[in-house]
Amino acid sequence: MACKLFALRSIVFQPVKTCVASSSYNVILTEKTITSPFNPTFNIWKNSVRHTSFFNKLPANQLWKSVLSVSNAGAKKGRGRGRGKRKVRDLNRGQVIGVGKINMLWPGLSAPIIRGRELLKQQRLPDDPERTAKLMAFRDSISGFRSLRLSPIERGFTGSRMPGRSIGPPDPIGEDNFHGFDTKVLEFRPILSMSGSLGRTRRFMAVCITGNGQGLAGFAIGKSKEGMAAIRKAKNRAGQKLMHFELCDGNGIFHDFYTQFGSTKIFVTKKGDGYGLVCHRVIKCMCEIIGITDLHAKVEGSTNVQHIIKAFLIGLLQQKTHQQLAEEKKLHLVEIRSEYENFPKLIASPSTKVREANEILKDETLDFKRYVMNDRVVLRRKKFPQFYMTMPHYEIYLKKLEKRRNHEKIRLQLIADRGELKSFLHDKYPESEFVAKTE
Repeated sequence: MACKLFALRSIVFQPVKTCVASSSYNVILTEKTITSPFNPTFNIWKNSVRHTSFFNKLPANQLWKSVLSVSNAGAKKGRGRGRGKRKVRDLNRGQVIGVGKINMLWPGLSAPIIRGRELLKQQRLPDDPERTAKLMAFRDSISGFRSLRLSPIERGFTGSRMPGRSIGPPDPIGEDNFHGFDTKVLEFRPILSMSGSLGRTRRFMAVCITGNGQGLAGFAIGKSKEGMAAIRKAKNRAGQKLMHFELCDGNGIFHDFYTQFGSTKIFVTKKGDGYGLVCHRVIKCMCEIIGITDLHAKVEGSTNVQHIIKAFLIGLLQQKTHQQLAEEKKLHLVEIRSEYENFPKLIASPSTKVREANEILKDETLDFKRYVMNDRVVLRRKKFPQFYMTMPHYEIYLKKLEKRRNHEKIRLQLIADRGELKSFLHDKYPESEFVAKTE
């Protein structure tokens, strides 16, 4: 830096102006009192200031754009997925005219000129150490990202995302309305396709299922450049591809079944009333649309959403009613349930002559579950003994339980064999007759 001094002729001088110039800084003028040149601490105070800066050249909207935006090349590579959560902040929010870092009283600006009979004067007030923290909290509360709040009934598989959410009935076609129908989104995702002329193009794909909850349902796939357009297209197409599924007692399946599509395998088990839907989330949505309330399903292999949909619907369509099973085997179909104390209950009988015992082949499958599952067995995890079963006190417990371990089974067997709770010693000892307790 080149410095020039003027009028150094006396011991003490008046304030003079000093010119400071360089190739990288603007020329500025500073004023300082210069002491004696013979003083070893003789120094001239210099202040170098850059008047141009990146932050004062551009307006605020362009500065925020440089922070929040993503280039076209970056967006194609998948960058900036969370940019919708970051928004431009208005730094003027929360600011009050006349109030700054230094707490001052400005009559006519931050306070009235006359308060009562007293004329206010400019004065400094005690500092507020929490002013900056309060200002930042106020900005965050106003300009922060607010996610869509949905009730637990309306939410999808993962919060406010579309898969799993209900979007209402399909649009009416002419005079036909889909009264009582509901539609759920099973899959919604973007798809990219590459071509030589257009390059990489981005579209959306949606899979929806619609139904009335009484055995009538259909599913379809929709694609479009806009997300909502793809969902609407899939919903309306599903309303035009309805299928009817027969339900047992109006809310369940007729029997266990095995179904497969591609590498996706599904083992479906029939359950009683009140069990609920214990299955994959896509199968649960389909059951709610079709009208099935109680079911257990285990998916093995690929969990591709479209494969699960197709496999489950194929399994429902391939079901056989109880009467069809009886006609197929030419045998009576009997149900034994614990709710009926294991008494056999006739479900269906063939319309033609029932086969005799000598007409049944030796290697013929008579077990109902094996027959409807096509001799397939669900892969189950090995059960390990509980930790207490290896301890000495558990053996003592089993010895004490030995005398009464089969009481319940014996009572049920007596009712099944004799029609009443009567011991085989009843004829010899009539006093051993069982008397029910009355309250």
